[in-house]
Amino acid sequence: MLPSLRRIFTDPHYSGYRIWHNIVMVFIFASCASLALESVQSLSDNYGSYFNWSEWITVAFFTADAVANIAFAPRPLRYVFSFWGLIDIISVAPSYLMLLNLTAVRGTKTIRLLRVARVLRVLKLARAAADQAKGAEHHETNPILANLKIYFIIFFAVLMISSTAMYFVEGYLYAPDVLQAGQDAIDMATPAGQRPATYMPVDPLSGATIAEDKRFFTSIPAAMWWSMTTMTTTGYGDMYPVTVGGRLVASFTMLFGLVLFGILLNIISKTMMILFFGEKLPDD
Repeated sequence: MLPSLRRIFTDPHYSGYRIWHNIVMVFIFASCASLALESVQSLSDNYGSYFNWSEWITVAFFTADAVANIAFAPRPLRYVFSFWGLIDIISVAPSYLMLLNLTAVRGTKTIRLLRVARVLRVLKLARAAADQAKGAEHHETNPILANLKIYFIIFFAVLMISSTAMYFVEGYLYAPDVLQAGQDAIDMATPAGQRPATYMPVDPLSGATIAEDKRFFTSIPAAMWWSMTTMTTTGYGDMYPVTVGGRLVASFTMLFGLVLFGILLNIISKTMMILFFGEKLPDD
């Protein structure tokens, strides 16, 4: 029993290993979908309890996966401080920290940061992509399908991380709770009898105010549309960052979009060589 269980987490050529990692991928996609939909205010207000249940189910699953990965690693302590070990821990730690009654994690901005940190789970998809690449090298899977799966996994990972980062950098500035807190501060500072001014969110880096018609990234799904058009170099111009932090996120998104485009061209060229000429490129 124990040797078979160990192989599920350590042997990429074992059928149980592939099945488990497919289940992990399903939970990752479900977690990302839940995180994105929860950022939509109307959905969060109406289905908040469902999102909470979904979150804790995925947290329990990822906790079990992390514990098993550490327990069956050849060097557990070394694994804990490795890249994948840190991803395993960081992807579940924010949810547990939010249970603690600590002043440091009760602030609106801190809680938002901890919740957004959950998107790091998507990086575990890269591990699945690497496993698929190993399978293609050993002819366990179709190399063309494996390459396409790897591409779309990486594309989804970049899309999710980019859109979530943009939502955190800009979206939180005009989230309803932040706007209300800012308005309350203005009302308290305004002398009695005077009409209170309307609160305008401010870019923490540049100090510039963000007008109402420039508040684009109201949710992660909205930011995903921007990220998709940016990575594919479409650039409709209907949404764009207006803060310094947002422009930094946009810069990295553009660079990764170019890299992904180059990867896709490489996959297409190899596929066409195999389909039309029955051979691979010379570097294969």
